[in-house]
Amino acid sequence: MALPHWSMAQEQPANPPTQPKVKVNMLNVCSPSAEEQKEIAAALARVPKEPLFGGDFEVTRGRSTLSDIPNFLKPGQSTHVAGEPSVASYVRIRREFSVQALFSSVQYSFSNDGQNMVETLVLHVRDPKDLMEVSLEDSATSVTSSEAMLGSNTPASRVRLERFGKSSIALARCLGAEGGPVPDQSAYEPLFRSASDVLANYRGLLSVKKIVPEELANISAEFKPKTAPKPKAIKPAPKTPAQDKK
Repeated sequence: MALPHWSMAQEQPANPPTQPKVKVNMLNVCSPSAEEQKEIAAALARVPKEPLFGGDFEVTRGRSTLSDIPNFLKPGQSTHVAGEPSVASYVRIRREFSVQALFSSVQYSFSNDGQNMVETLVLHVRDPKDLMEVSLEDSATSVTSSEAMLGSNTPASRVRLERFGKSSIALARCLGAEGGPVPDQSAYEPLFRSASDVLANYRGLLSVKKIVPEELANISAEFKPKTAPKPKAIKPAPKTPAQDKK
């Protein structure tokens, strides 16, 4: 009796599944195109210099553990990153614009991890059709205190536009590759200067030079290590009349 032959080979599917395509948009932050430069200039020009703020506002402070490279530290910036997690103290200030304004709110944040101090100003568009938000950043490493950094009006080092349904546009100060020359960004100085003017203006409008140092001091006081109480001195027991005669 002949036994049937069973094939152990697996049949290959006629149409093997294809891997999904992944689209990656690379931002040219060192040298944006002429059209992107126009969009950055137009967005910065629309930021109100003398805004009418509503009654709503928010001031928050806290501490955050940074286990990864923060978003504000981008390639090309001369910011030192430690190899182990660090703890950053931060202060955030938010104000609402009046209903007539293009932007709905502005949020300022200051972060200090002991090595890097970073400022970020974000303006959110009320009814986003193309532009969604404008973000400005600057950072410093060799600063002794928040008062010193805020008092020096550190210039903006990064501008970013978040757009609705489109890729972002960004411009950042860039350093040369290892051993290479620093890229020529002189053509973008008007944009950096305009961004720095916006940042300096909103430091004053939001009173950051007063609020930020005070809130950081409160954080330091809240997390100041407590010293152990001193042991109470033990008084010797009074001598009895019998002990006095000895």
